[in-house]
Amino acid sequence: MENKSNPSFTDAYIERCSKETESMIANESSSFLTNPITYLKEHKSEFIYVESVLFEDVGVEGVSIEVDDVFGTYDVMLGLKLQKKFEKMLKEQLNNSLQGDEAKFDLMFSHDDGLWDLNFALNYVNGYTENISIHDALQLIHQFLTTLVHTVKQTTS
Repeated sequence: MENKSNPSFTDAYIERCSKETESMIANESSSFLTNPITYLKEHKSEFIYVESVLFEDVGVEGVSIEVDDVFGTYDVMLGLKLQKKFEKMLKEQLNNSLQGDEAKFDLMFSHDDGLWDLNFALNYVNGYTENISIHDALQLIHQFLTTLVHTVKQTTS
């Protein structure tokens, strides 16, 4: 049985892609996730795209992570399946959940696909450190999203 507090991404679909063209550079196995998150700082022209059943469970099809060229933060980009009516609570939870004065996020509802386009810096998620692996970063993102979605739905229902 899967340990809920320590999810594994061994079955994840992983792509390394070019930021410039968004084309796939390579399809990676789960062993790629043992790389430190700083891999992205050393390969600034790349982003990582990950699909996992763990993300699908919280209403996210896939997650992209890249280094922001200006701020040097690890940006997480995703589409969140949550109804538009949750906007106020979603914004409140993001403001409360991301740590630090510089913590910012972008949240925009897309009527075309009914998804929230959400971007935030991993650097401001509680538990983040510069020396974590990509796998640990994905666990942190998963934990953050699970708590976010659960709290929004609990508070609004």
